[in-house]
Amino acid sequence: MAILPCFSIFCSLILLLSMKVLLAADTVTPASFIRDGEKLVSFSQRFELGFFSPGKSKSRYLGIWFRQVSDTVVWVANRDRPISDHNAVLTVSNNGNLVLLNQKNGTIWSTNVFSEVKNPVAQLRDDGNLVIRDNSSANTTESYLWQSFDYPTDTLLQDMKMGWDLKNRLERYLSSWQSDDDPSPGKFTSRLEIQVLTKMCTFNGSVKFTCSGQWNDQAGFVSAISYTNFLYKQFLVENQDEISYWYEPYNRPSIMTLKLNPSGLLTRQICNENSNGWDWDVLFSFPDEYCGKYGYCGANTICSPDQKPVCECLEGFKLKSKVNQTGPIKCERSHSSECIRGEQFIKLDNIRAPDFIEVSLNQSMNLQQCAAECLKNCSCRAYANSNVTEGSGCLMWFGDLLDASWPRRNFTGQSVYLRVPASETGKRKLLWILVILVLPLVLLPSFYIFCRRRRSCKEKETENMETNQDLLAFDINMGITTRANEFGEANGDGKDKGRDSWLPLFSLASVAAATENFSMQCKLGEGGFGSVYKGRLLNGQEVAVKRLSTKLQHRNLVRLLGCCVEHGEKILILEYMPNKSLDVFLFGISNQKAPLRLGWQARVRIIEGIAQGLLYLHQYSRFRIIHRDLKDSNVLLDRDINPKISDFGLARMFGGGDELQGNTKQSVGTYGYMSPEYALDGLFSIKSDVFSFGILMLETLSGKKNTGVYNADSFNLLGYAWDLWKDDKFHELIDPVILQDEISLPMLVRYINVALLCVQENAADRPTMSDIVSIINNELLELPSPKEPAFTKGINVKNSSHSNSGVSKLCSVNDVTVSLVYPR
Repeated sequence: MAILPCFSIFCSLILLLSMKVLLAADTVTPASFIRDGEKLVSFSQRFELGFFSPGKSKSRYLGIWFRQVSDTVVWVANRDRPISDHNAVLTVSNNGNLVLLNQKNGTIWSTNVFSEVKNPVAQLRDDGNLVIRDNSSANTTESYLWQSFDYPTDTLLQDMKMGWDLKNRLERYLSSWQSDDDPSPGKFTSRLEIQVLTKMCTFNGSVKFTCSGQWNDQAGFVSAISYTNFLYKQFLVENQDEISYWYEPYNRPSIMTLKLNPSGLLTRQICNENSNGWDWDVLFSFPDEYCGKYGYCGANTICSPDQKPVCECLEGFKLKSKVNQTGPIKCERSHSSECIRGEQFIKLDNIRAPDFIEVSLNQSMNLQQCAAECLKNCSCRAYANSNVTEGSGCLMWFGDLLDASWPRRNFTGQSVYLRVPASETGKRKLLWILVILVLPLVLLPSFYIFCRRRRSCKEKETENMETNQDLLAFDINMGITTRANEFGEANGDGKDKGRDSWLPLFSLASVAAATENFSMQCKLGEGGFGSVYKGRLLNGQEVAVKRLSTKLQHRNLVRLLGCCVEHGEKILILEYMPNKSLDVFLFGISNQKAPLRLGWQARVRIIEGIAQGLLYLHQYSRFRIIHRDLKDSNVLLDRDINPKISDFGLARMFGGGDELQGNTKQSVGTYGYMSPEYALDGLFSIKSDVFSFGILMLETLSGKKNTGVYNADSFNLLGYAWDLWKDDKFHELIDPVILQDEISLPMLVRYINVALLCVQENAADRPTMSDIVSIINNELLELPSPKEPAFTKGINVKNSSHSNSGVSKLCSVNDVTVSLVYPR
């Protein structure tokens, strides 16, 4: 009994040690270190710190990244000092510095903190901030001796600040990587530019690359791509201690970044979790192709990203150079002298204001006072509110106006009032007068013509409705007359026979009348190859009307030339295929001693043609179509041995959206070609046709039926092919007829590989027809190894009670197989 208390004490000690390890997982102390291959993980496991090699580089760096999302490094310590081996370690020195040491204990990188601290500890926080603090004091921002948030690299995380810490004379700014493989500081930096008003600018070296407009509490820094959003809140604080910008998402668990890439593009992105893991969604990227670039159009111009030409002169200026649809232009004043009597202002609404090169700021003025002050000064070119959010203050521009632009549609800008000569405002007034005078002259006749035409259309609709009702009545009466004349008033079996055989023909006008001209209100849904509508005959009988689609056309699909529905017969007229079906060539027919010869090139052309036909059905047809009965007897061959897919009696059609699969209570088709999920569970999708295509490929390459038995260890062609593939004896699978031709062995292996990929048991593992067409047309694409196919073990499908009566035959009974289709 004494053993039990000892065991309990031992378990408790183990638990305490485990808790200590867990608690220490986000910290480093002078007594511990992080080796290459080990990681520091924040408490909520949101961020990791460790060693990494970016892109194709073999150098090692110490960095921080999102734990859930791959390739998302947000901070790098030793940007300028890459490590050439895997022997570096990270630790905390006794004087409170984080140090990165090489194998010889030489310092690669250090935080260079000069302070006295008794118990230093480095901690990776849940916001991604790596901090050094005194473990003896409270864990607050004020207690940090050093933090990575003060030294950003190319990424601004949420709650991370950009701008100036005026107390410590520290600037926080973004610096791009040199390239995706090199995190050393690149050419571009993004920082707050403190002029009369604060802006955010990106610099290429010392040259401005792009700049925002002034701050707006709703949209942040006004730019060509700024907008009011409901995903995150932005902040700008300007006081004696700091001038800082930061943001935070409304949904705190969200992962969001503002990143400066090596080409100078500033991108805000948010990471969302889906079924495939985590994916980045780009909210915006700045600058855009034209208007985001600083001063792109030139002085006294305005840039319009949504129209051509992109650049145009401001009001009061005229073109000096030839117009370029997308390039910069030169503008000059349309009048020589300044301060002309009668000058006024025109409002440019919702724009990104010009740069603050020569400006004057007065926070106490309102907009009316600002206009009067600007008008007094001959050098004043424009004015606006300095406080966009509250609509107060006065900002005046002098000299040339540079970097003004219209934001994109639905994006937020501000109002700027531009000074123009009296002649310009006079032109505008004249234009409005002309519009007011001309508009009624245009609208009144148009309204009169519209009313006349509408009245005429209504009269025609009434006439057409009466005519259609007459036609409908005529069609019904003619059908009744035809039935009476042809079959009489028979009783018993004769009456039933008459009812089964009678099929009246309706005119298009009468069918349109019954379905209210095929209106959407009458539409019941999409059926096989057409829309189904609810109709009502004049005698009150409700009917279903199916309008067949005529849009199914492809060179590898058999053409339907017409049909006949008369005297109880249902007949389809198809284009004639003189070479019958593929099974005749592969397996022969009963009165033929051997199959017809089909060479390698012909088989390749047949495989590629079938693939193209299925790709059209699955992807490029107006409606997505799943065949469900693809087999060798349903592939017809024309005069030139070009394949044509036929027999769409079992096909299912989906709308033009993303619907890719369906199910059925009864699996219909041909066993031996049916995918396992369809044969066993009634589930079918485009991958069901891919499975059938794989069977067809193997049969075409081998000249053997899938339902045959070819050795003692396999139950069908799939098992036989899989055994040969595993044993690297794939050449034994090939039809000897093919081996008589000059063929490329790598291509032959590639085709067998593709076929085995198509017949894998799990539908998700199979490629799509788009993938297959790409693979067989591009020999440079690497192929994955196939997994074991379905139906390679168990009872031979050929002898199964579930197989249809035609499976055991070498080929179809008929040269062309056509399913019987009944209304449903």
